[in-house]
Amino acid sequence: MFFNLTTVSYRANIKYYLVHQFGFSNKEAIRAIEQGKLKVNGNLISENIEFNETWEIYYDNKLLKEHTPFIYIAFYKPRGIETTHNKNIKDNLNTVFTFDRHMGFAGRLDKESEGLLLFSNDGKYIQSLSDPKRQKEKEYIVTVNKPITNDFIEKMGNGVDIVIAVTKPCFIEKLSDFEFKIILTEGKNRQIRRMCKALGYLVTKLIRVRIDNINLGDLKPGDYYSYTID
Repeated sequence: MFFNLTTVSYRANIKYYLVHQFGFSNKEAIRAIEQGKLKVNGNLISENIEFNETWEIYYDNKLLKEHTPFIYIAFYKPRGIETTHNKNIKDNLNTVFTFDRHMGFAGRLDKESEGLLLFSNDGKYIQSLSDPKRQKEKEYIVTVNKPITNDFIEKMGNGVDIVIAVTKPCFIEKLSDFEFKIILTEGKNRQIRRMCKALGYLVTKLIRVRIDNINLGDLKPGDYYSYTID
């Protein structure tokens, strides 16, 4: 399924936005701000304000950017797709989910994993989901290559030495002989696969079913739905 959006990325302030989205030089951007040439949402500005990328901008009484609403998308990343917008990388996201402009995403998954990714042009929201200090929950259903023991469940839940770090204690529940549910509040590279390997198991299937309070629901690989946040 393909989905086209015209969106922009969140930046910290309007000077940065003018430079990186519209090609202003740093001096031109500062001059536009200090000389009162910018009107944001109908108001003239004279300082480098924090910018909300949904806002309308006029420069010298000419429309530079129309009002753009925030958009929130839950997407089922298929297995075999790289979590990147880089079109130079084979099997990138654009092959299954295309964009007119870049949208930020939360919840990077390795190529062999599948499940929920969240996309938005609301950069603060994406940052809040990605910041490890916020400890946002991410829930997974994992299938492994041999029967799950009580010892495995206990060790996974208490934290595992994966060489790069010792993982934090987490919730884990056995669902069947070869399948378990795990909820993490950290997101180290290939963390679940590394945890399982350290305990003598190999992951054969990994699906993320939830990020924070957004669920995968009944989505199939390549499908998406839009949602709102409070």
